Amino acid sequence: MVILRPMTEAEFQPFCELSIAEYAQDHVANGRWSEEEALEKASKEFQELLPDGMATPDHYLFTIINGAQQRVGVLWFGMRKSQGQRAGFVYDVRIDEAFRRQGYGSQAFHELENKVRALGGVKILLHVFGNNYAAQEMYKKLGYETTNIQMAKRLDPL
Repeated sequence: MVILRPMTEAEFQPFCELSIAEYAQDHVANGRWSEEEALEKASKEFQELLPDGMATPDHYLFTIINGAQQRVGVLWFGMRKSQGQRAGFVYDVRIDEAFRRQGYGSQAFHELENKVRALGGVKILLHVFGNNYAAQEMYKKLGYETTNIQMAKRLDPL
């Protein structure tokens, strides 16, 4: 069993630094951004999403705690409109390396469902990078359905 504990101010800055760096690298690995621009673009997106940090309205940042009271990861979601209804949108979820493949991600998502329902949400949306196969499999097992797919093909120079 896991608990989603509200993130503390002391946890917020390290969370942002790691999340921005990982988000930038995900975009580079998936061919969307160049290495040179990635960190700046990722930082800009985070600033736009969380202009007031943890106090940004409709954004919820949690530390995932396991039954042994250990920090096992983080979860950030926001509430927004989707097709005229309130929905949760997962911006970031990360299970720390030492705790992966132990069911904590799935448990955190079950707790997330309760949080979104309590906030009047009727569904949960998320984005997953194409090369994140482990996350895609977990989401499928949890009942998430693919809503769109972007594809790309790299061309060799002439």
